[in-house]
Amino acid sequence: MKTFVKAAAAASVAVLALTACGSTRDNAAPQPGGGQGGTVGATVPLLTSPFWQAYNNYVPQKASAEGVQVLPTVNANSDPTKLITDMNNLLNQGVKGLVVTPLDSAAVVAGLEQAQRKGVPVVAVDVAPEGGKVAIVVRADNKAYGVKACEHIASKVPEGKVVQIMGDLASVNGRERSEAFRECMKKYPKVQVLEVPAEWKADKAAAGLEGLLTSNPDVKAIYMQAGGVYLAPTMQALQRKNMFFPVGDPKHVVLVSNDGIPQELEAIRKGELDATVSQPADDYARYGMHYIKRAMAGETFKPGPTDHGSTIVETRPGILEDQLAAPLVTRDNVDDKALWGNQL
Repeated sequence: MKTFVKAAAAASVAVLALTACGSTRDNAAPQPGGGQGGTVGATVPLLTSPFWQAYNNYVPQKASAEGVQVLPTVNANSDPTKLITDMNNLLNQGVKGLVVTPLDSAAVVAGLEQAQRKGVPVVAVDVAPEGGKVAIVVRADNKAYGVKACEHIASKVPEGKVVQIMGDLASVNGRERSEAFRECMKKYPKVQVLEVPAEWKADKAAAGLEGLLTSNPDVKAIYMQAGGVYLAPTMQALQRKNMFFPVGDPKHVVLVSNDGIPQELEAIRKGELDATVSQPADDYARYGMHYIKRAMAGETFKPGPTDHGSTIVETRPGILEDQLAAPLVTRDNVDDKALWGNQL
């Protein structure tokens, strides 16, 4: 798609461009000089989590559905420095768009600046950068994750010790989930919050939780900020401490997580996990490709409701987010066919 700008017919061309690009969708506007598309480079932050494995599999599917030519994804392997190198390598290969998931919200700015120098638009998925230029960020409201987990736990545990196993605090996701959970728990003064910094790493979660449970065998609930990496080590730690009991048992430790992977849904069905917040891995890939295609065509975006049931918000000056839905999943709705974890 190309927008032709001619001084003699600017008004009529603008109308044609809006019609051709569908620019009224999702509060977008065409930008003069927009390109015709091209190859897209995509990164994944890690592949040791079932969530990111699912996202990785969705990327070529959703790219094909959007008519986007995408290179094989590049795995940053939990290394923010490698991510910058990967972005530069993709730019040197001549990609016309990037869809990236930052590991470190500050460190990724160097890669974004390099993309901007080359005139290559970037869509960030799941994690927002702290600076630099992106066409849009595709993610869910991570503060809502912490609040949903807090409120569900508080409905089961009115008092006692509650643990949150945190993500990487260099990521805005880890910070927002942690801060929202803490702030929400202040409404329940009889609940004491204990924390395990785990940096999205299973081994750190296991070691930290093991030590904490040794000194606090009376823990009543655990909030795992990433079920894909924390669920298995958490359940194993509880089993080793003889603290693993099914939902409904008076000795049950309430467990709430984030991700919505099939393993979590099955654990809910088995009565091992109380709830999870389902991050939309499928829609992260779908709308990552959706927006990069439009950004490469020269479109820009603005705050407001979208045509797919979400809302674009400006979280900071110049940073727009399409905040996709992320429902709380419990025994009541775990079999909902609309959940991406039930579609694999």
